[in-house]
Amino acid sequence: MFIKKMSPALFRALGIFLPLITTNCAILGLALFQTNKGYGFFQSVVYALGAGAGFTLALVLMAGLREQLNFAETPNVVKGTVLTLLIAGILSLTFMGFAGLGS
Repeated sequence: MFIKKMSPALFRALGIFLPLITTNCAILGLALFQTNKGYGFFQSVVYALGAGAGFTLALVLMAGLREQLNFAETPNVVKGTVLTLLIAGILSLTFMGFAGLGS
């Protein structure tokens, strides 16, 4: 959103690659986080599979909810970015609720 607002030409030039770059940064961050914890090989594989499943679940949920809400009657005040941020916040709170289940 920042690049779209500040440099529309760059936003148009990057096109579909901008979301891919963002996703790759998130995956790199997860790899660095896992390395920082000092996991062994087996723990790293399990962590990577769990993180991949978590990312997939979050992306599918977000896409499904946004698709459903595009067809729903929502006030103009919350359409677009506001609604997306509200959904992301609620999903993040939901996933944070699962954080303590493994310990």
